[in-house]
Amino acid sequence: MLFSWCSLGALILLPLVLVLALLWTQTTGDLDRNSSVLKVDLSVAIRRVDRRFLSVTIDASLAAEERFMSLLSSPKVRTLAKALSPSFLRFGGTRQDFMVFTPQGVRQDSGYPSCDRLQLPVWPEDQLKKDWTRQQLTLMREDLQGKYRRVQYTEYTVDLLHSFTRCSGMDLIFGLNALLRTANNTWNSSNAAALLRYCESRRYHMSWELGNEPNSYEKKAGIRVDGNQLGRDFTRLRAMMSRSKSYRHAGLFGPDVGQPRDHRADLLEGFLQTGAEAVDACTWHHYYVNGRDASLEDFLDPEVLDTLAFKTKEVLELVSPEKPVWLGETSSAYGGGAAGLSDTFAAGFMWLDKLGLAARLGLDVVMRQVFIGSGSYHLVDENLDPLPDYWLSVLYKRLVGPEVLQVEAAGEAGRRRVRLYLHCSSRERYPSGAVTLFSMNLSHRPVRVSLPARLSSGSVEAFVLQADRPGEEGLYSRCVRMNGDVMKMKDDETLPDMKGARLPPSEQLQLPAFSLNFFIFTGAGAPACL
Repeated sequence: MLFSWCSLGALILLPLVLVLALLWTQTTGDLDRNSSVLKVDLSVAIRRVDRRFLSVTIDASLAAEERFMSLLSSPKVRTLAKALSPSFLRFGGTRQDFMVFTPQGVRQDSGYPSCDRLQLPVWPEDQLKKDWTRQQLTLMREDLQGKYRRVQYTEYTVDLLHSFTRCSGMDLIFGLNALLRTANNTWNSSNAAALLRYCESRRYHMSWELGNEPNSYEKKAGIRVDGNQLGRDFTRLRAMMSRSKSYRHAGLFGPDVGQPRDHRADLLEGFLQTGAEAVDACTWHHYYVNGRDASLEDFLDPEVLDTLAFKTKEVLELVSPEKPVWLGETSSAYGGGAAGLSDTFAAGFMWLDKLGLAARLGLDVVMRQVFIGSGSYHLVDENLDPLPDYWLSVLYKRLVGPEVLQVEAAGEAGRRRVRLYLHCSSRERYPSGAVTLFSMNLSHRPVRVSLPARLSSGSVEAFVLQADRPGEEGLYSRCVRMNGDVMKMKDDETLPDMKGARLPPSEQLQLPAFSLNFFIFTGAGAPACL
């Protein structure tokens, strides 16, 4: 059995009563020099995002050896996935453009098997986890060398993906290979047609993408595809879908271009000229830093976090306001993530800020790379245990609604150390009019936030996330505490109780050092949320 990184966390927990005292007591000294004033507008929502706003990906590298797809039949993995629904699940990435559907014969059975029957036994699961650790080294070498082999996948991969998403309450987006080209450099659609025919014969409900980061085709495969041709390729795929009874109204998303830079912006412009009508949403990818040389300081730097705003505005200026724009793949650091950072508590600052900023700027969906798979930016690790960003994602799903409200923190602390976002609360858990303030304190000191009268008159439900060790050392931890308790599953099919701490009315909030926080004001009576 692999070692659990959280096994020692319970030995050094702060008692819950101390956490609440830190949150709510009136203190002096350094805290007074680290304060800000909250300004809110509860009258109208400035944006509304898709109900599947926080979505996830599974990298196609998981299918580089098809047997590893069986990990999706693990009861533990499916339990973790269910807690993130509703969401999209995108299957794609670099290796999707090197994968060829190779059917082994049409299955004779019809209908969907019971989700209860699709469970991976314990012994093969343990063996697959051990083998996957070695497989990641092979994948890493391929990435470093930039040499990718053609991979064949069968009905088994497609069946498992569909079963996984259906039983987890997710909507599958399947990435097709765009590097299958004809002699005149148009897309060869014959392999995709075979896949669509199979999926239609199985009555699989799913959406589609074509290609991954076409801006890098020349580097990875020696093939250059300009934006106009890419748009025509998507138009061809849309025509194929329109002839299918199952997929004539299915979603098609793309072009999954990297963040605008040099010819990437030209590629997106060209695509929109010829392919905009074919897609239901325009997708692009964003990462903050290079995983090979990223530092802890990068993960806490407001200027690094703000780069998302600059890149998003560039994309939105290119795309018609009527066309939804999605982050089709995103995480902290590219190149598979930053080892020892992208899989630790420190990654939560980039992730929560991205969710807040993307919604405020007008992006409808954000797809986190990856739910499970290679690299170090995963939500679920190689032992199938949830990492800090997983728990952060579950809390976001449970507490935050789709309506975005205006909020601003005035003062020096608000500009540099505190980042705040305000939404209507999730209607599934909270009454109409409730609002959720989610925030992060990037400082090694606690920060006080003064509340407006509308929010200070009622009690508050608090969810405070901190590392299991204090100070900067704790930021490297792969464990997270919520209100003092280490977050971990009760068993392979049961998540822990995730109840907030009830705090009395107060004119101020206190954000502990290096913390991620959700505060629900159930009695706010926000007109925008009624």
